[in-house]
Amino acid sequence: MTENSGNASGRSSSSLNSSFADTEEDQTIASILAEEENLKNDGMLGKRLSHLDSIPHTPRVNGEIPDVNDATLDHERLSERLTTYGLAELQIEGDGNCQFRALADQLFRNPDYHKHVRRQVIKQLKHFRKLYEGYVPMKYKDYLKKIKKSGEWGDHITLQAAADRFGAKICLITSFRDTCYIEIMPKDQNPTRELWLSFWSEVHYNSVYGNGDVPTRARKKKYWLF
Repeated sequence: MTENSGNASGRSSSSLNSSFADTEEDQTIASILAEEENLKNDGMLGKRLSHLDSIPHTPRVNGEIPDVNDATLDHERLSERLTTYGLAELQIEGDGNCQFRALADQLFRNPDYHKHVRRQVIKQLKHFRKLYEGYVPMKYKDYLKKIKKSGEWGDHITLQAAADRFGAKICLITSFRDTCYIEIMPKDQNPTRELWLSFWSEVHYNSVYGNGDVPTRARKKKYWLF
């Protein structure tokens, strides 16, 4: 009886600590955002590319990775498109976290916050399951277990969840042959910011800026939550 009570107390304490940590985490991120004025999106890229037509976005898991020849052609196509529209990439580390790193760069001006972005996306997927489970071709619990792991590639479902969680319009310049540009809009809310990514289809994500605006990343202080 005493042992069970102790376990229950431990679980309760753990739960409280977890809730407190989440609250502090949100406060830390909020303070980072408040301190950095350059996070305010002026929409300049959106104005520059307003003539482009986007296709409706359908959340989906990752498709088949192209072979070397197709991947090379895809990369050349993406590079040409970026040059055509006066865009440049901040190269993101290819460690399996590239989607979350690119989103973190756009959101917080620091790819190192990718762990926070992934956690927030997982919370969105868990709390609003009905919005996403219809797009997942496996048991939803298995999908969540897989996608929460560091190094697991993000997909178009996690992009939709990120748009919803952060209230952002995510703009993808892609290497798809028939589709140059995809907009991912948050559901049931107006976006408060735009996030610009390049998508070397089924291979890699980078963070996108206008030519001459790509930041030089000095390594920033890594807050306790990371």
